[in-house]
Amino acid sequence: MKSPEARHEVSVSQGFRAMFYMMKPSETSFQTLEEVPDYVKKATPFFISLMLLELVVSWIRKGKPPGRLDDALTSVSAGVLSRLPGLFFRSVELTSYSYIWENYRLFNLPWDSPWTWYLTFLGVDFGYYWFHRMAHEVNIMWAGHQTHHSSEDYNLSTALRQSVFQNYTSWIFYSPLALFIPPSVYAVHLQFNLLYQFWIHTEVINHLGPLELILNTPSHHRVHHGRNRYCIDKNYAGVLIIWDRIFGTFEAENEKVVYGLTHPINTFEPIKVQFHHLFYIWTAFWATPGFFNKFSVIFKGPGWGPGKPRLGLSEEIPEVTGKEVPFSSPASQLLKIYTVVQFALMLAFYEETFADAAVLSPVTLLLRVWFIILTLTSMGFLLDQRPQAAIMETLRCLMFLMLYRFGHLKPLVPSLSSAFEIVFSICIAFWGVRSMKQLTSGPWK
Repeated sequence: MKSPEARHEVSVSQGFRAMFYMMKPSETSFQTLEEVPDYVKKATPFFISLMLLELVVSWIRKGKPPGRLDDALTSVSAGVLSRLPGLFFRSVELTSYSYIWENYRLFNLPWDSPWTWYLTFLGVDFGYYWFHRMAHEVNIMWAGHQTHHSSEDYNLSTALRQSVFQNYTSWIFYSPLALFIPPSVYAVHLQFNLLYQFWIHTEVINHLGPLELILNTPSHHRVHHGRNRYCIDKNYAGVLIIWDRIFGTFEAENEKVVYGLTHPINTFEPIKVQFHHLFYIWTAFWATPGFFNKFSVIFKGPGWGPGKPRLGLSEEIPEVTGKEVPFSSPASQLLKIYTVVQFALMLAFYEETFADAAVLSPVTLLLRVWFIILTLTSMGFLLDQRPQAAIMETLRCLMFLMLYRFGHLKPLVPSLSSAFEIVFSICIAFWGVRSMKQLTSGPWK
């Protein structure tokens, strides 16, 4: 077992095996929370490698990529937004768990026991099942989780489409474990449970034989992401599909799955992707008469309405034909290339910000986060061809130059600092002209 003084690095082998929960208790048991590696952060190279592998396999088998560029960018954007609060606050799931452990624990299970490790594996996965189920059955929780379901594609990038505020309710379902399981053991399994769910977001893997009886697999999770009537509210599992089999929510994959929300939102703008259902709840709350009905708008299912069952009526779910056409960006190929380049630059600054967060001043950190959010929003506006897109992009490029001039952003390649200034100055001029034309002649053309 690991000693408290040891420095805990994650090897390439461990990083890869963590993606599939193929880790041993002896190499992942830690006495304190501070010793637990950030397995999710270390997984970034594996996320990228597996997505590239999926792309290659899809091209070979189907002659096409596993998804669309605009949808993939939106999924990664959601993942970026979901991690930004971590620059300022410790994880709610870990903070709440540690508080309960320190103040209310009933007894201590040994942190270095394999029995504790396996019990925590089951406990975290069981807690995830109930959190996930309630995230579909309680409207205010669905407001967070719907972000993950809004993609109309199903590939590994979809796994990254995470909610900004989902973690603010998930901690409730893990908190009973804090009465007896040390936080360090919990923190390991919380990460492994999340990482396992990455690789099951794919269509390039069909069925896995007998493993389908026990584990959550791509086939089972495809059903969960479907908007077909037979798919709704099924297969909530994280790692073990046995929970769905026990509690009656299991459904095998049969007819072709059509992905996305039952009422597609038709946008690539990340803020709307994250928060549109909250606005819907706000509107429905004030439009619904009666105190108990208003309460039900928040705490009953997304399909509930006055006079309906708690989870709504299944016959009101729109039928799918299998011929549905996913919403695609009307932007030109040239504009999409521009979007990808700017998005890639933002990702580089994003990774640098997380790497240097401990040494950056609060002002620099806030300005960088604002620039990242502005970039994601502007890219969404461009892909949606929103009327305000040119103005938004002008402001974003201007902000980049200001942050660069005042030292809050650094060029990725110092020798190209002058080139960066020139390129962004040209962008400001180009989008500024487009903005002026828009203001004088009407909507984007």
